[in-house]
This record gives sequence, C-alpha cells and structure tokens, in this order.
Amino acid sequence: MNKKKIINDPVYGFITIQSDLIYDLIAHPYFQRLRNIKQLGMTHLVYPGAVHTRFHHALGAMHLMNLAIETLRWKGHHITDEEEEGAKVAILLHDIGHGPYSHALENTIVNGISHENISMLMMNNLNIEFDHKLDLAIQIFQNTYSKPYLHQLVSGQLDTDRMDYLNRDSFFTGVSEGIIGFDRIIKMLNIYDGSLVVEEKGVYSIEKFLVARRIMYWQVYLHKTSVAAEHLLVNILKKAKSLSNDGHDLFATPSLRHFLTQTITKKDFEENPLHLHHFSNLDDHDIYSAVKVWVTEKDNVLSHLCNNLLTRSLYHVEISHIPFSNQRVERLKQEASALLNIENQDIKYFVFTDTITNHAYKANDGSINILMKDGTINDITAAADNSILEGLSKTVKKHILCYTKELNNAK
Repeated sequence: MNKKKIINDPVYGFITIQSDLIYDLIAHPYFQRLRNIKQLGMTHLVYPGAVHTRFHHALGAMHLMNLAIETLRWKGHHITDEEEEGAKVAILLHDIGHGPYSHALENTIVNGISHENISMLMMNNLNIEFDHKLDLAIQIFQNTYSKPYLHQLVSGQLDTDRMDYLNRDSFFTGVSEGIIGFDRIIKMLNIYDGSLVVEEKGVYSIEKFLVARRIMYWQVYLHKTSVAAEHLLVNILKKAKSLSNDGHDLFATPSLRHFLTQTITKKDFEENPLHLHHFSNLDDHDIYSAVKVWVTEKDNVLSHLCNNLLTRSLYHVEISHIPFSNQRVERLKQEASALLNIENQDIKYFVFTDTITNHAYKANDGSINILMKDGTINDITAAADNSILEGLSKTVKKHILCYTKELNNAK
C-alpha cells in the first residue's frame, strides 16, 4: 500500500505525508478522534467560521515543522532523517490528549490531569503499539534529546504549534489581525549553540508575530462572548458532575458516564488503562448530545443552563481592570435567586467572577533570541527598536463579572 500521500489544506495548500509511520499514526483512532474536537471550542458562537478542528491544526503544525527542518538543513545544519521524522511525530501528536471542546473538561469532570499529561500517556501507548518507533519523538517532546532546538520547534515561544494556530485561527475566524508571516519567520530561523535563534533581519516579522498573538487573545480567545460560552459549558459539566455524585442517573454515552460518575485522578489515569480508553472515546459529540438531552432534565438548574447554551442565551459579561465589589456581586446573586427561584448553593452557576490574563511574550520562559549580524545574541525585547515589545512582555490581567442574561433583560 502506498502511504506517501498529499492532503489539500485550505491554509497552506498541499501537505505531504512522507513516512509510513506518520501515515499510520494519522490513521490511528487516537488521532482520527481529533476530527471531532473543535480547535476553538465554543468560539464558533462568536465567529461562525471557527469550526476547524484539532485534526486540521496538528497537520498544519507538522507541515510547518517540515518547512523549518528544510530551512535549517539548507543553512548547513545536520538533521538526520530519523530526527526529522521524530520532530514531525512530536508536533503531530502534541495535542492528541485534548478533551472535547478543548479545555472545558479540564478541572470539571476530568480532575487533576492536564491534556499535556494525557498526550504523554497516549504517546507512550502508541510507542508500545508501534514497537518503540516513537522513542525519539518522545525524547524531543520531553526535551531530553541532545538537540534542544528540535523541542523548541515543538514547544517554545516561537514553535510551529503557535505559528499554525495563529495563522489557522485567523483564517477561519476572519480576524485578519492574526495573520503572521510564518514563511518569512521560518526562513529566518537558525541554530546557535544548539538552540533556536532568529536572524536579525527577521526581527520585524517576530514583532508582528507577537503583536498578532496579543490581538488574537483579546479579539478571539478571550473575546467576552467566547469566555461566556466556555464558562456556561463548564458550569453545565460541573452541575452534571455534582448531580451524578448525588446519585442522579443522567443520560450520557458510556465513556462520558465513566467520568461523570467517578472522581478519577492523575494517578488513576497512570495506573488504570481503562480511564485512558474511555477518554480516547470522548469528543465534542458526546458533550453536545448530552446537553441536548439534559435540557429536559427535572433538575431546574441543569435544564436551565443547557437551554441557555442551546439557544445562545449566554452570560452577560463585564470586564474591568479592578476587582468587582463584593457588595455588587452579592446583590446580583440575590436578584438572580429571586428571579429564577434558584437555591443559594446553585447561584454560583448564574453569577460569578473570574480573571483572564494575556501575555504575548514571557522573556523568562524560553526567550526568543535574535542572532545579530555581529554574531552576538540578544533577547527580542533588546534587539527590537520598538518600545511596544516592552508592553507585550508584560502580563495583562483583567477581572470579569458574569451573570445570567435574564438579569440584564429584567432591568
């Protein structure tokens, strides 16, 4: 069977699959599951075109990895065929442990284990299944391989993951501010003392990349309606989990029921393969099907929350640079309780506060280093002549107040 294939991608054109291992990994149920998990969770309720999946994103990131390795080889750096395949496998599988609707399941019905941890468990399973052909990919993924720049291309300030999701999310949302010059950035990559650097003439492309990242966070990822929709889904899952713990028999697919009715820790995941098996069966369809049925549940809180999601009657969201007063929050809770006839212990599902943070560049978290023409290395914030980058290196924190839209309509 010929496993050398091409895939027509709407963002980059043709993506080539050049190895049998990569073909077989893409065909594996773990990876095919990503077709049914939206890259941007509930963001399609703001930007209708944002229905692309983690499957798309993983293939795109692998394509950019291929371009980056071609560039580094062209500049005289020796990268073996095995290292190339390892790096491609590492980036292809970097999101394989994501749950339905991206981050909604973390800290709700799946407790104490991140999607990164689950990705690692899945990669270890695949490694056994494929006779340890993923050994090198796992070393690159975990940053234990002797060439750190390969890990930096998978996970770093300027990795192919970020380059693809900015470009792809911009494409599908229509938010043009997120478009980056990924091709020029890749052409400016080089290696210095084993680490990834950017040649000085690429400084302005990096500035544009960081500015685009900051804008995309405010305009897409942290758009207040996206935040409202994700919080609503999280609260639905929290309430469903609470009811299941109290003995309520809620409709759910077998794998969703597995997590609704049990408290499963990271240690449980690591010691009992049944949990990973059920997790690998979950996708967006499990959650949305449950929500459509739960809207008829006898529990008023769960049915109300589900109805609000299905009808896009999302929370009203206010954003502030300072915390909201406790008096105002309590007053809103009392008004919601009276308006919706909700008991005190359930008001938290209808009125609550939270914080959102945006950091385009963390200088102490794997710097973006610029290779100057005189051979010296500078951090991007020192190499650029743009004072905007000083602001981009600072974390911006904002406070949000969410309350059910019925309160707003009652005013």
